[in-house]
Amino acid sequence: MQQIHPAAIIEDGAVLGENVKIGPYCMVGPKVTLGDDVELVSHVVIAGRTTIGARSKVYPFASLGHQPQDLKFSGEDTLLEIGEDNQIREHSTMNPGTAGGGGVTRVGNGGLFMMGTHVGHDCIVGNNVILANNATLAGHVEVEDHVIFGGLSAVRQWCRVGAHSIIGGLTGVEFDVIPYGSVIGDRARLAGLNLIGLKRRNFSREEIHALRGAYKEVFNSEEGTLRARAEIARTKYAEFEGVQTMTSFMLEDEKRRFCTPRNNGE
Repeated sequence: MQQIHPAAIIEDGAVLGENVKIGPYCMVGPKVTLGDDVELVSHVVIAGRTTIGARSKVYPFASLGHQPQDLKFSGEDTLLEIGEDNQIREHSTMNPGTAGGGGVTRVGNGGLFMMGTHVGHDCIVGNNVILANNATLAGHVEVEDHVIFGGLSAVRQWCRVGAHSIIGGLTGVEFDVIPYGSVIGDRARLAGLNLIGLKRRNFSREEIHALRGAYKEVFNSEEGTLRARAEIARTKYAEFEGVQTMTSFMLEDEKRRFCTPRNNGE
């Protein structure tokens, strides 16, 4: 049974699933779809063509689906798709896509978006991602699964952040972050692998050992180019899925630049 506070405004056309709870002073636009068991605590504003998946909970003063912060946007009918089991905390913002960026901003399942976080237009965010307080993603950022962003961190537009990586607090990310990487600094430099995260997610000792070996060969050597060293590591550790994931991420596009220990994007 739906529970809708009389002080909430639900516009005609909005689609509400079963057992939706909408608290006082929330506003839900006419093109919004809320999945089963979604809860809007209070003072939540949801606009545009926005969908929120089942069992997600949105806290006061979050703003979802309003016009992208992009001067090229001219009112096109674009999307914001938010998956299931997300927690979106106070004052968080998420914008829909733009025609020039594919037309959709997509957030996966099981995420935690703490107070004041921002997901910009045309971002693609994976599953089980955590953004700590005031972490922000500029437009067109791609984030893979199980990434953690420290408080007050920021990612520049068009960057990719690989799976199982961790971004330190107050870190500004200018270049791609490899899967399993750990980056820190005013302008992010690679500080090693996210070993704590790998252990928590039950990566085997053999897999972690292989990743550490590949990391050293790729980033601690100055022989040849970064791309050439990644090619060598991919061949040497062909039987280890983690190394294949990391090196494939690096070799996908030869024009990409990466956070490195020397913080030069190499």
